[in-house]
Amino acid sequence: MSDRQPWTNPRLRAAWARKDWAAIFREYRRVTGLSQRELEPLVGMAQPYISVIERGNKQITSAEVIDRITRGLNVPEELGGVPAREQDLSEWMPPPELRERIAHAHTTGSPDVRTADWISEVLATYRRAEDQVGGRELWSVVRSQLDSVTRSIPDASGATADKLLTLAGEHAHWLSWVAAQEGRMGVALSWLDLAQGWASEAGAYDLSSWVTRVRSHYVLTHNDPLRAMRIAEGARIAPPGRSLSPAAEAIAAHTQGMAAAAAGERDRARQLSDQAYELALRVPDPGERPGWLYWLDPVRAQLQRADMAYAVRDWSDAAALYGASLSDLEGYPRDHAYYSARYDDARSRA
Repeated sequence: MSDRQPWTNPRLRAAWARKDWAAIFREYRRVTGLSQRELEPLVGMAQPYISVIERGNKQITSAEVIDRITRGLNVPEELGGVPAREQDLSEWMPPPELRERIAHAHTTGSPDVRTADWISEVLATYRRAEDQVGGRELWSVVRSQLDSVTRSIPDASGATADKLLTLAGEHAHWLSWVAAQEGRMGVALSWLDLAQGWASEAGAYDLSSWVTRVRSHYVLTHNDPLRAMRIAEGARIAPPGRSLSPAAEAIAAHTQGMAAAAAGERDRARQLSDQAYELALRVPDPGERPGWLYWLDPVRAQLQRADMAYAVRDWSDAAALYGASLSDLEGYPRDHAYYSARYDDARSRA
């Protein structure tokens, strides 16, 4: 039987004290009986990257990553790990007044749309920064921006109100994503609920689809592929008489395919991968992509194909697709490291 209290193990404690990451991962898995894939959601790393670390070919130096591992593995306080009492959740949870603010139009004022446009541009900058440095440092700033947006909503009407609601939904989604990366899934779902409500009220069907797709991703990371597949399928459905942008539908189809692969439906996963790739290639112009899908260019579309090939164990195809894209990720060190590890793993399996 696996040890239910792994941190009582002296070898694991010693490995943590000397920050021997290879030994930490190996020993933690030994005493808990976890596989490398089962370790993925705890440390926020893909299995190939975990494998590279366990072989001693990679060291962990990022304070953010160490903090994530500390919390994910529930390192005890006496080892410099997770405090016995969690920090006040008020820093993370949506404040009650956000749920209480009236979103419908009033005619008592005229919100400053130019300020909203500027905030939208700032959020776009933060999205790109989060790709490289993580979102924790930007958390308080984005929450403050969200307050500025939602205070304007009650005074807005018509298209202006819809614009502000959509912008609020984008902020809430970003906060959900960062909270999930920090291992705070309850918080992440609370923010995601707000994002979904605001997107629906604004008639922002692309954003609503994206938020539903994120919910599917969360479910998939918690090992419920059939439910994730159903949720992602719903993300591809627009209301009668409406349609989703190709970019929004592409990412929903990809997520549906990844869930199908996890459920063992390899042929369906490949079909969905082809659909997602074709849809993604229909939006080469960044101006045609929703703001939160700014990254879905042809390179990322090809990487998604590689991820699908990897998921269905088409190792040769995965290696070829990863290898063809790595040089385009030099400006994204976290992504480059992640996909390099997958490329090496796929090549070794091919």
